[in-house]
Amino acid sequence: MKKYRVLAALLCAAICFSMTACFKKEKPIPDDGMSGVISGEGGLGPADKIEITPNTPESEPETESEPDAEALSPYSPGQNELPGKENMSGEFEKLAGLPCDQVPWGPGTNFDADGRPTACTALQKQYGGYCADFVRTGEEFENKVYLTFDEGYENGYTGAILDVLKEKGVSAVFFITLPYAKSQPELVQRMIDEGHVVGNHTAGHPNMTGISPEEGYDEVAKLHDYVEENFGYSMYLFRFPEGAFSEQNLALLQKMGYRCVFWSFAYKDWDPDSQMENAKAFDKVTGSLHSGEIFLLHAVSKTNAEILGDVIDCVREKGYTFEVYGK
Repeated sequence: MKKYRVLAALLCAAICFSMTACFKKEKPIPDDGMSGVISGEGGLGPADKIEITPNTPESEPETESEPDAEALSPYSPGQNELPGKENMSGEFEKLAGLPCDQVPWGPGTNFDADGRPTACTALQKQYGGYCADFVRTGEEFENKVYLTFDEGYENGYTGAILDVLKEKGVSAVFFITLPYAKSQPELVQRMIDEGHVVGNHTAGHPNMTGISPEEGYDEVAKLHDYVEENFGYSMYLFRFPEGAFSEQNLALLQKMGYRCVFWSFAYKDWDPDSQMENAKAFDKVTGSLHSGEIFLLHAVSKTNAEILGDVIDCVREKGYTFEVYGK
């Protein structure tokens, strides 16, 4: 009997082992529902009228060796390869059918219950489908803000601004022109090396509503190609000179793989000879904080360079975080 009990025990163990092996082999891989999905603010927008969509890479089945979905975004460094102008003739014809009148706008002085300028939220609803940001809306931008600087020319303060940003651990966007890139290569390289985003502000700073789509393409592409060739950096954010834009302009930039960044805060800081007193400027910059805020500051401003550290501290003390744009 003892002999049979031993054999029975061995037989049971063998059966259990076999069942366990089959279960491990056939157990399905958990599905989080995100495989191959490229996240973004997307949705239908004005571009659907002429079937112009962003140059979003086609999704491939996700594997362990592939980058995550966010890294595939055309708004991440190294992912914005411009379409060749020779291949754009059909798109230029479509663009010609869109309104080219300048859209009047400004953040204004009216705010919603969340402290956001109502002009910006209205424009966001109207034109956000073109990959344009007047203010960043949605739960994912709660208590997040974005710091941007326009760099039409160098007035001696950018180095000090970069010093403060490095000390505070803040990433900003610097929108540059072609003359700036050519005359200030050390500063541009420092921006890149220290983790800032370098944005496209056109080659020659024209009012984009007064030129053709073909000319607009050249204004963007000249600077894009120069920065890529000389700094190994692919630009993916764009700011219109003077903030002047038309629906046609937005569609062109979307087709070129750019995200257009406007602003939900700005003040008169662009004239070096007419600078606001520091305390007043500080109150102005920190006085209307809101989630998804896009600050526009000019780097030619001595005042901005002097108050920047205190501004960053104040914004953080009020519960906001500075985010890297487009990541």
